[in-house]
Amino acid sequence: MEYKTIMCDVLVVGAGGAGCRAAIEASRHNLDVIMLSKELLGKAHTAMAEGGYNVSLGNVDPDDNPETHFKDTIVGGNYLNNQKLAKVLVDRAPQHIFDLEDMGAVFDRTPEGKIAQRVFGKQSWRRTAYASDRTGSEIMVTLTEAIRKTSVRVFDEVFATRLLVTNGKIAGVCAVDLKYGDYLVFRAKSVIMATGGAGRIFKVTSNAQLDVGDGYGMAYEAGCEMIDMEMVQFHPTGMVKPESARGRLVTEAVRGEGGILLNNQGERFMHRYYPAVMELAGRDQVARSIMTEVLEGRGSPSGGAYLSISHLPRSIIEFRLESMIEQFEDAGVDIRDEPMEVSPTAHHFMGGIKIDEDAATNIPGLFASGECTGGVHGGNRLGGNALADTQVFGAVSGESAANYARENPHLGVDREEITKEFGRLEAMLSRKEGVSPSDARAELTELMWEKVQIFRKEEEMQDAVNQLRRIEKEVVPKIKVDVPVKRFNPGWHQAMEFVHMVTTARMVAEAAVLRKGSRGAHYRVDADPNDNGYYNIVIKKDKDGKMVLRKEDLVITSITPP
Repeated sequence: MEYKTIMCDVLVVGAGGAGCRAAIEASRHNLDVIMLSKELLGKAHTAMAEGGYNVSLGNVDPDDNPETHFKDTIVGGNYLNNQKLAKVLVDRAPQHIFDLEDMGAVFDRTPEGKIAQRVFGKQSWRRTAYASDRTGSEIMVTLTEAIRKTSVRVFDEVFATRLLVTNGKIAGVCAVDLKYGDYLVFRAKSVIMATGGAGRIFKVTSNAQLDVGDGYGMAYEAGCEMIDMEMVQFHPTGMVKPESARGRLVTEAVRGEGGILLNNQGERFMHRYYPAVMELAGRDQVARSIMTEVLEGRGSPSGGAYLSISHLPRSIIEFRLESMIEQFEDAGVDIRDEPMEVSPTAHHFMGGIKIDEDAATNIPGLFASGECTGGVHGGNRLGGNALADTQVFGAVSGESAANYARENPHLGVDREEITKEFGRLEAMLSRKEGVSPSDARAELTELMWEKVQIFRKEEEMQDAVNQLRRIEKEVVPKIKVDVPVKRFNPGWHQAMEFVHMVTTARMVAEAAVLRKGSRGAHYRVDADPNDNGYYNIVIKKDKDGKMVLRKEDLVITSITPP
């Protein structure tokens, strides 16, 4: 099996907000840094984030501070957060938003010229900094330009498929050049995983097409500990129609600016569920409220609810929700005069690769940051904390990986392991009979959407586990690509992704079955009242290749669960 070997000091897998920030930080240490992007640089899912970046600047509400931000993050996370990680997030968020400004990012301003801040759900103060409703795009444009001013070597449209571990330490990755079909091995002293989330394992999602769980699958197979994979956030407001746009995000900024939720009777129903905060309850709470209205017959014709901002001044809507106007114009709706039809959509993974305060995993030399990690957000992420997370832990992982690379040599790699990996990928092209990746993915995403969704039941989740084990055993080895060519073959790309999707989905379902009580985004209609859920669930592949789950005590530094 022919492949090309490329050497570097620090390898960053992923080129979203966390990956770019990590690469920038690592490059400051006079090291050879390579960043792999599965798509073109700048098109990562971070660019789709709309609402804002949480940071306790106190520009609008002077009483806000990091301690309040910390408390809101822990309470919002239903006390499942690793409190050491949450403390790093809130303490370093201010410095990194100023870093973005230094790089050229332009945020909306207050009349005094300071960074403007808006209200977001389940937060004590207005602390969400924003750039209209295109905050993620502004950040990605800024980071992309900053990357071009560094010595970082960017390999775009390159798909990492396997982490290489030698004597228990990271050694590099196997990858495929999607443009030409060439096999590549990147050898590095340290590796940073910044691969984003996995919303695409669900039928309805706000995530980009490539967010399939590659990082989760690769990390698990390499022996990483994974934490709280059952904690998947369903954003309460995704588009319902047209069908081609189903699940597309309707930013929380709409509710932050004063949007109200209505049922098919024209009733503002959130008073029935969370009267104190109404539409600004936690995302999991609002999502369950909408679905309850639907299940009880008060939903919209397409199975959602109505979100209205027509009572707001048109100038506010046009200035602060510009992209929302454009998004719904495509669906024939003028949000300045008409309500939007919305429904929950799979949005963000709070669980992921287990890291410490240095963004280090249990594999020496392997670091991680951004949505592919777990522990920062606990059982439910506050809107606005994700963009802050990418910058804070992106910088932490870049610094830690650079320090590790300065102190450790390149390790050898197992050629037999590499040949086996590329042989696995090659077999998908040469197989004469089997299952198409599109059919396999359709079965998987439908299964997860129906069985491991917002309202969860033991019987349904156990059925999902059984089905996923069957898919892993019987379908994955039979994935067949119809067109047997390597040069930019989308069918082959989907086939390679499917393995990671199955592993990720199975971790979500297995952990969901183990957690018998309701906590955070994990809501069971048959919850055990004796299980208050104050623990984390850790998953690791054992020496025999089995998926092993265990409960672990929370990391508590200052806020004790009630």
